[in-house]
Amino acid sequence: MAAGPVLLFAVVSVAPSALFWAALRLPALCRWLRRRRAAPVPSEPPVEQVAADLRRVRRTLARLPAGTPAARRIGTRQAYDALLVTACRELDVEHRLDGLREGADRDLERLRIEDSLSRKGFVLS
Repeated sequence: MAAGPVLLFAVVSVAPSALFWAALRLPALCRWLRRRRAAPVPSEPPVEQVAADLRRVRRTLARLPAGTPAARRIGTRQAYDALLVTACRELDVEHRLDGLREGADRDLERLRIEDSLSRKGFVLS
């Protein structure tokens, strides 16, 4: 017996069912692909959150009483600098805080960054 007609009969009888099954599954496949390609999650916090954190840490730094341990004072200042760097990155402001050591140069760079951020509309106080 020839296999040709049997194979042709199998294709002709199975193909319509397979096509309709695939057509019914297509919308679900499209939804799955759209969910899979969801919007990327931002790696940085929103700029509003950075601004609120900067204001909070700035107030904390300004209100540290005399006699506060140096570790706490330095840690607060480092947290403030890290938030300034994040704000600079989000608003495309040039900064040199990463390359400067503690001292007058770093303090001046902080002031320059604060001025640049406030000129771009970033409220620090």
